[in-house]
Amino acid sequence: MAEQFTRFDAAEFLKTPQEMAAYLDACFEEDAGDGVLIRAALNDIARAKGMTQIARDAGLGRESLYKALSSSGNPEFATIMKVMKALGLRLHAIAV
Repeated sequence: MAEQFTRFDAAEFLKTPQEMAAYLDACFEEDAGDGVLIRAALNDIARAKGMTQIARDAGLGRESLYKALSSSGNPEFATIMKVMKALGLRLHAIAV
């Protein structure tokens, strides 16, 4: 019997705002400093909440949001902040 595998999609498991915030927080901790993991996490969270609505709430075009949060995207910091606000998330700093 051949095993069948499906591709893991984190967006399918992000149901509550608390789960989304914890996921993004973990990605902030683990990111190598290039923002790749953070951008991917924002993509997952935006897809979990509905990319069209997040784009609308952030004042961005849906296509632009997909492009900015794609693996080849390079969003400006202002875009990241707009997306985080639309997602109901805040960026904060702590001393380590």
